[in-house]
Amino acid sequence: MTSLGRFYLIAILVFLYTPILVMMAMGFNASPLYELPFSFSTQWYEALWSNTVLLKSGMNSIIIATITAVLATTLGTMASVALSRRTFRGKSLLQLMLLPPIAIPWLITGTAMLIFFYWSGIGRGMHALLIGHVALAIPYVVLVVGTGFKTIRADLEEAAMSLGSTPVHAFFSVTLPLLYPSILGAALFAFAVSLDQFVISYFLSTPGYTTLPVQIYSSIRKGFTPEINAISTVLLLGSMTVILIFARFAKPGDTSDKR
Repeated sequence: MTSLGRFYLIAILVFLYTPILVMMAMGFNASPLYELPFSFSTQWYEALWSNTVLLKSGMNSIIIATITAVLATTLGTMASVALSRRTFRGKSLLQLMLLPPIAIPWLITGTAMLIFFYWSGIGRGMHALLIGHVALAIPYVVLVVGTGFKTIRADLEEAAMSLGSTPVHAFFSVTLPLLYPSILGAALFAFAVSLDQFVISYFLSTPGYTTLPVQIYSSIRKGFTPEINAISTVLLLGSMTVILIFARFAKPGDTSDKR
């Protein structure tokens, strides 16, 4: 890599991570108005533990994101199996229809979901949030797991069946273990999409049940406090820990021979 390339890469990393580092640092600043000079204090983390509204909305986000990751990964993986291993009429159209939910602005999607849920009687609340988040996450899961399928040789299952294995047993004993890193990566992706989702949550949440992004937005309108920095730092460190654990054990992209 040339010196210019290194400089360009470093500049991008600085541009991406500097705001995050500043946000984390200001969570330890004693001033409620982010005044300088910096004075180290943990008072905003102490105040966070007594902020039941912010903590409740954060827990709501984690619960919804976890359920979304499980449901979206299960449904998306099954769809990927059908699209990758089966041939049927309309397959190309279904694969093409996976792209619009990703490309369409979430504002339009949220408006459409709100109108449809009211028209169908589903309404708003946790159940509506789960439906909306799962619907948004499934296309990402299908694309990630589908990419994983392309790295797996289809004749491995055929070889297993030629030795007496059933198609179901061959899939679970041969293909699924090889697909595990892609499935885990898709689950983390679905979790992140749900945890970060604001527009859909804003349209489908109720005053008594809201998620952290919506609560942060409401708090900023009333007056920004470093407690938001504190809970954002906690979630950020938690997410980074999960990703690092995944990278350590799943080793995505490692195609070396482990024999």
